Amino acid sequence: MTADDWLADTRTSYDTVALSYAATMVDSIEGAPELRAALARFADLVHDAGGGPVLDAGCGPGHVTAHLHALGVDGFGVDLSPGMVDVARRDHPHLRFSVGSMTALDLADASVSGLLAFWSLVHVPDDAVPTIFAEFRRVLRPGGPLLVGFHAGTGSRLKTEGYGGHPMKVYVHRRQPDQVAGWLRDAGFTVIDEALPGIDPGILFARRPAI
Repeated sequence: MTADDWLADTRTSYDTVALSYAATMVDSIEGAPELRAALARFADLVHDAGGGPVLDAGCGPGHVTAHLHALGVDGFGVDLSPGMVDVARRDHPHLRFSVGSMTALDLADASVSGLLAFWSLVHVPDDAVPTIFAEFRRVLRPGGPLLVGFHAGTGSRLKTEGYGGHPMKVYVHRRQPDQVAGWLRDAGFTVIDEALPGIDPGILFARRPAI
């Protein structure tokens, strides 16, 4: 599968399920204390680094961007799916959202003070992850924190039906934390924690080194 293939399949799939997905995600953070704890820690890391704009990469319907905003983070979202961006703008008109790909972010070098990819890498094939992590490092300011959420485990499966019973065509990849941590280190990040008490093992915190 080429980069164009998986990107096109992901875009089309999430355009199709955008409204149903957004409805599913409405209370997803409020009902998950481990996610709230991870986002609160990330917000603290952003504030400790001096604040500034924070990218929610693969923001979907914008619910995580909005949660960060409530924590005092100047978050904005980018998503591959125009349908998802439309929903995010509808539901959170006070925040900034745009269409774009994590493989080639339309952002200047060192232009964001923090970045998170909250389960937005689950459809990215292994051979594309290093390219995306290199993009994350490029746009992140020295010293800036990174939060990555992913499905912990092994193996991949083809997802053909999604939220609301709509058709999808995306692979869902599960990965071991040490594999993701290794990719982060290879891209030049320092992994802060590989496991935190009470937090999903599929959540890693990292930082672009200050120098």
